[in-house]
Amino acid sequence: MLEKIELIKSESVTDAGNIADEKSLEEYRLKYISRNGILNGLFEDFKKVDKEIKGKVGKSLNELKISIQSVYDEKKSNLEGKGNEPDNSIDYTLPGRTFNKGTKHLINQAIDDITSIFEKIGFEIYEGPEIEDEYHNFDALNTPDYHPSRDMQDTFYIDSKNKDKQYLLRTHTSPGQVRIMENTKPPIRVVVPGKCYRNEAVSARSLAMFHQVEGLYVDKKVTFKELKGTLNYFAREFFGENLKTRLRPSFFPFTEPSAEMDVECFLCNGNGCRICKHTGWLEILGCGMVDPKVFEIIGYDPEEYSGFAFGMGIERTLLVKYGIPDIRMFLENDLRFLKQF
Repeated sequence: MLEKIELIKSESVTDAGNIADEKSLEEYRLKYISRNGILNGLFEDFKKVDKEIKGKVGKSLNELKISIQSVYDEKKSNLEGKGNEPDNSIDYTLPGRTFNKGTKHLINQAIDDITSIFEKIGFEIYEGPEIEDEYHNFDALNTPDYHPSRDMQDTFYIDSKNKDKQYLLRTHTSPGQVRIMENTKPPIRVVVPGKCYRNEAVSARSLAMFHQVEGLYVDKKVTFKELKGTLNYFAREFFGENLKTRLRPSFFPFTEPSAEMDVECFLCNGNGCRICKHTGWLEILGCGMVDPKVFEIIGYDPEEYSGFAFGMGIERTLLVKYGIPDIRMFLENDLRFLKQF
């Protein structure tokens, strides 16, 4: 056994001298220190050695193992060091390559800006499902069965095996407000951004898929004055200081009274232009006090609670803010357009 160890020791020294690259280093490892290598076989044979010489053989075997392992480690370290040597073929004086990091899409920027404005005054953010049922999209919002928005030519309905429920792609983000009120007790102060879908002809002013941000505030003794103050704050933060605003009477099934908010056309300073249709005003959102019938459907006591809601289309708001002539430009992914923002 001792003669065999000495023979292998001599052979390992010769093999170590032939290591010149990673391939020969791996061959050395496989031959000597792998699971099926010579050293492992020697330790198996060591179990059969007579007790009288076991100590001497064991010492010699351990010395061989340490020697082979140290040779392997040293050779490996040397080869790895060569790989880290500088490559003189590269000219480091050349200008570095530039990479386009990309930016947020204009619509995403607007959603972030709008929600952050409302977050400053205590509003939380909620995102509801895009596939809704008729109850949350229409019934709970006091929309009667005969309302034209329920027709197939206005709403994308979804085929469903469940005959008890009719599902659809939400036509506005207001169903998110219903879901919040179902699971939360007042006070509630929340904004709901997201995608909406309506079966409309695609044109310069309308899309079948668009984005909205809805807002809801419910508490005791909420007034229309608070609604006006909140929206004036938003308009000045988003469009700029010293901006004139006005509210016009309107109608929505889920608010009473209802209004639409206009801002002074900042493109012509209220003098009248093509964008504002020569009125000097630009419509940005609809709003109103939550109809008591909605509270009754949800389970709130309308004698105890009141609230206001508002909603705006992101694309149309951006058309107003930047004077963009065609709403379809948001979805064309033309970098010449997107890089301007």
